Amino acid sequence: MENRREFIKKSALAGLGMSFTAGSYARILGSNDRVRVGIIGFSDRFRQSLAPAFGEHMKDHNFAFVGVSDIWNRRRDEAEQFLKGKNMIDGSFFKARNNDELLDRKDVDAVIISTADFQHALHCVAAVESGRDAYVEKPFAEALDDARKALKAVESSKKIVQIGSQRRSAPNYHQANNFIKSGKFGDITMVEMTWNVNQPGRWRRAKLVSEIKKEDTDWNRFLLNRPKVEWDPRKYLEFRLFYPYSSGIPGQWMSHQIDTVHWFSGLDHPRSVVANGGIYSWKDGRTNADTFTAVFDYGPDNDKTKGFQVLYSSRMNNEAGGVKEYYYSNGGMINLDTNKISPEGGLEEKFAKDMGMKANMLPTMSLGEAAKMETSANTGGDPMTSLHMKNWMECVRSRKEPNAPARVGFNHSVANIMATTALHTGKRVTWDSTKQDVIVS
Repeated sequence: MENRREFIKKSALAGLGMSFTAGSYARILGSNDRVRVGIIGFSDRFRQSLAPAFGEHMKDHNFAFVGVSDIWNRRRDEAEQFLKGKNMIDGSFFKARNNDELLDRKDVDAVIISTADFQHALHCVAAVESGRDAYVEKPFAEALDDARKALKAVESSKKIVQIGSQRRSAPNYHQANNFIKSGKFGDITMVEMTWNVNQPGRWRRAKLVSEIKKEDTDWNRFLLNRPKVEWDPRKYLEFRLFYPYSSGIPGQWMSHQIDTVHWFSGLDHPRSVVANGGIYSWKDGRTNADTFTAVFDYGPDNDKTKGFQVLYSSRMNNEAGGVKEYYYSNGGMINLDTNKISPEGGLEEKFAKDMGMKANMLPTMSLGEAAKMETSANTGGDPMTSLHMKNWMECVRSRKEPNAPARVGFNHSVANIMATTALHTGKRVTWDSTKQDVIVS
């Protein structure tokens, strides 16, 4: 039976000529109502970063976890134990065997999706079509058809969806974006990005692989729309190492950094990309590259005389260089590792004068509070994710668009898919804006 508050709300909406189907009606939240959140996938990312970020803001925004959906029984039990220990649970805690069981419930207002990379988009579709707001980990999608379905579902549903592109909520990135958009930086001429680690165990789960049993999970449901293959615990637990369950480096790391290119430039996608890479060090049965380099061409589709290049490189076998993001113009650079704007590399007077030009040197500036936002190749309860989670909570309350809406996820997915296609085919890949499709040339 409905409680009195829900009955009054439904009656008032009916008087305005508004109605909700059972599938689309979750709950119309009042300003004092608790937002009840379900977890879709109790992953390492959730445990290490999303849960701590949630915990920092749940009391101020009146959010709480009420249940978990995970197809592995061990993860369901771990979720309950972990969250009870952190005092993040509202009342009793349900453990759903799958997403259908979770989304059929009436006591879930929103979900956090942190499942395998290739599952994010379709799990997002199911969530918003059932009437739930969602925080969806990146990458948004690893296949273009999945990305299209998810974007359409989110925009049709009008639900609040935040993609886990947490740089969008960091003050240093906002300040860099504002500086570029002001025109003071000048035209972007080149972007260089790296993401380097030396971690043979990165994305490996050897102990868990030896412990999981097929009968304790739902392998067919895990595969979702991927080819039906025999049970493989490595693909289940170490999916980031295996295509087509993940693109590996492009989906996990490049998606974060390439998103800032879209944000700062106002461009939704690359015009073209070439890529190369391979498994040069960690020959452990993986199929995704441990070393990867992509070169992108960005610019207006209707004006090939304008644009800039993005050089992205990542390796998992030597950490020299770490995580770097450098934006260049003719007048200098923005270094998002040191959070400094500087005239480094700008046009000096002696060289400008020879060509009848004037020197072009940016001022030396700090990005304010930016130093508090550190980029890192390691997951954890980092400040960026905390601010990003807070933004999602605020937008669930206000119904305003979050910092990283579904379109952000769609765009980074296009770039990732183009780069992955270029890597696998060895050919140049372009984006056809008319057909909204990837073209291999």
